[in-house]
Amino acid sequence: MIIIKTINDLQHCLQQQVKKGLNIGFVPTMGALHKGHLSLINASKSVCGYTVCSIFVNPVQFNDPTDFNKYPSTLEQDILILEKNKTDILFLPSIDTIYPNGTKNLEHYDLGYLETILEGKYRPGHFQGVCQVMNRLLNIVQPQHLFMGQKDYQQCMVVKKLIKMSGLDINFHTCPTEREADGLAMSSRNLRLNEAERKNAVAIYHSLTYLKEHIAALHFDELKKYVSNILLKNNFKVDYVEIADADTLECKQSYKKKDNLVALIAAYQNEIRLIDNMVLKGEQILN
Repeated sequence: MIIIKTINDLQHCLQQQVKKGLNIGFVPTMGALHKGHLSLINASKSVCGYTVCSIFVNPVQFNDPTDFNKYPSTLEQDILILEKNKTDILFLPSIDTIYPNGTKNLEHYDLGYLETILEGKYRPGHFQGVCQVMNRLLNIVQPQHLFMGQKDYQQCMVVKKLIKMSGLDINFHTCPTEREADGLAMSSRNLRLNEAERKNAVAIYHSLTYLKEHIAALHFDELKKYVSNILLKNNFKVDYVEIADADTLECKQSYKKKDNLVALIAAYQNEIRLIDNMVLKGEQILN
């Protein structure tokens, strides 16, 4: 594996691979890697001749500076994991490399409805930060294929919209959420959970499973209230429990056979915010 920190070196290396006829797959991460990230890299390796993974903790997508400062950093371990998994390139840019003119007065992206609901509502400015870093990374790497995880369902939709708005010729791949044996979605933030919090955290998965099993039997308000109570009993502070159209994320109030539906949850276990989702009805349609 090659570790590269500058744009010029990265682009020179990737141009050589393209000349060989290899297509480039890209897996952007913020580090603290786990099996979920490796599933994305393996998906890229199955499709692409050359795979780039980036590790960059993007300061402008954190609406809470404390959250940014406490984000897990396990770089040495991450490098070993990527080397063992035979990743071709690890791109390790600095903040100055990604934002050479600083992080103030950045461009604005018209994300429409997606920025007003769920994560957009509870984390104002977050998706603007996601777009700012992703637009830069995609233009630096210039991949033919991009791989991201379904756990960040709304973020995947935002990045898809960004690609369309930017006119980039990139194939977007949404990969299934990887879970622990008890169902908890794998996340870098899980490293911050203590033993009691980790035990409580699986209630999110149980809640999503309950929604899936009862989606056609109970009114949505009743379902969401019941699930919120499950989370509260497990020491969660709930931001939202929502059932939405899987194609648009428009929130739904009642069950209709023709709808593709997804359930989404965001809740705090003490100071650690966890998110997860589950397709309730229909096929995964983000790709």
